[in-house]
Order: sequence, then C-alpha cells, then structure tokens
Amino acid sequence: MTPNKIALLKKMSNEAGVIAALAIDQRGSLKKMLAAAAKQPANEEDIVAFKEAISSELTPYASAILLDPEYGLPAAKVRADGTGLLVAYEKTGYDVSTPGRLPDLISEWSVKRLKAAGADSIKFLLYYDVDEAKAINDQKQAFVERIGDECLAEDLPFFCELVSYDATNEDVKGVEYAKVKPHKVLEMMTEFSKAQYNIDVLKVEVPVNMAYVEGFNEDREVVYTQAQAMALFKAQSDATTLPYIFLSAGVTAALFQATLELAHEADAQFNGVLCGRATWKNGIEPFASSEAAGRQWLQTTGKQNIETLNSVLNRTATSWFSKVQ
Repeated sequence: MTPNKIALLKKMSNEAGVIAALAIDQRGSLKKMLAAAAKQPANEEDIVAFKEAISSELTPYASAILLDPEYGLPAAKVRADGTGLLVAYEKTGYDVSTPGRLPDLISEWSVKRLKAAGADSIKFLLYYDVDEAKAINDQKQAFVERIGDECLAEDLPFFCELVSYDATNEDVKGVEYAKVKPHKVLEMMTEFSKAQYNIDVLKVEVPVNMAYVEGFNEDREVVYTQAQAMALFKAQSDATTLPYIFLSAGVTAALFQATLELAHEADAQFNGVLCGRATWKNGIEPFASSEAAGRQWLQTTGKQNIETLNSVLNRTATSWFSKVQ
C-alpha cells in the first residue's frame, strides 16, 4: 500500500485505526423506502435531502461516510470536517434478465473523476456466487482487476464490497441458504484477497445468518450453535490478510451490535464497519412526515444508535495498522 493510500485510509478511520463508517449510498432501495413511508412517489429532491440530513447530523460521530455520485455529492459537502469520503462506483442493482448478476459501473464516472469530485476512497459492490459457472466468475474477476488497476493509477484506496448469493436459490434469508452461506462467504473472501485485485479493504457480510444462530433464532430452526458460529467468524478472519470490515445488511442496530460482540468473542480480527440501515432506517418514517421531524430523530435516536455502535467497536474491532505495510 502506498503512503498516499495509507494516509487516506487513516482519514477513513478513527485514531485507533478502526473504520467506524456510515453508509448511505442506497439509491433505488432508498427511493422505495421513502415512497412507502410517505405513501406517495419519492423524487430526486427527497433522496438528496435525506442523504444531506444523514450526513450533516451523523458524520460528527463517524470516521467516514459512504455516498453515491448520483444523489450523494450534495451530502458530501455538508459532512463534518475531517470525515473521510468513500464513494460508490457501481450502478445500483443488477440486470435480472441476464444470468449471473453481472456488475456494471456508472457510465459517466471514472475513478479519476470521482477523485476530482473529492473521493478519498472508492467502493465497488460485487455479487458473487463461488459455485456459479466459471465463465461468469471469470468476467467478475476481470472486472474487479480493472477497478483495482484504476484505483492503483489514481492512488486511492479500493474498498470491495462482497455480497454472496446462490444462483440456484433466490431465498437468501431462508434456512437452506443459511446452511451454505459460510462456504459461500469464506471462499469468496479467499478469492478476493489475492494480490491481483489490488483491493485494500474488504467490506463483507458476517459468515452466518444470525437469525439461525442458537440464542438468536427465536422460533426458527437452529442451523449453527453459538460455538459453530464463533468458529466460522474465526475462519473468516483467517481467510484473509487484508483489512476487512462488516456491513450491517439491514438488520436492527441491536442485532448488529450483538453480532460484533460474538465476532470479537471468536477472536475475529475485523477492522470496523460500514453501517447503513441499522443506524438510520427507522428515521425514514419521521422524515417522511417532515424534514424537521426526521432531523429530530437523527439528533436523538440516530445519534444514540451510532454512539452505541462506536462504543461496541471500541471493545470489539482491531486496528488495521498491523495488516498494512
């Protein structure tokens, strides 16, 4: 990692070398959530205003914020001084008419242009099934290699977000997927830890579905005992030498915090989080009634969510400093 990349990665982190970042790069899904709360279609101004409110109210408590260049650049301008800026490079969603969930980039942007717009780091989201056809996964691997080379040329840290799936089973929340998820996540991490991709930080799912972990399963089947879940968290940590951070995947703030505690108990050497919906999702309802109500929620409950998460990170996450030379 170059000196400039290290300096920028430090900007994305707190003083302890832990990435305590806030994610609000949602586009299509956020539009749907805002529309459902307001019971009327959401427009571009609504999305921009919500992102601006999140950024201005919550970045004083975050080390960095993840935004998109389509709706998020105004929010980047109102973030707290010193907050790192991570910018998404991929198009939102994927083409459902083509097999393989193939990735695509926002056509009018490049890493060079994102850097000129103020990005401190670049994020790219990849859907990946380790068991899918080689022809599909070869395309995805080459795609990531190209982005890694772009980031290398512009000397910006490359955050690669990996989201697993099963091409033969659409129900990623079901019990059958829960049984294969550890294999999917661990093999995916192993692949994209290879030097050919020039990835600097992996943004990843936890290796289990917590809804099926003993003690968290409520009335659902137990797929993993707590001991098995902890062993999988440790195996995930051992699968990479890169810094890696967890995404919240839309679970509740309380469950995400409990997940980090379990990972820490397993001695998983994760280096922070990029937490989105777990922090701000419940603020959509008051924001739909008025911006003032939404900001009031962010200043109280939203702030409490992120400060509680920071407290959990302080005792569970480890510094990435020792992983980088």
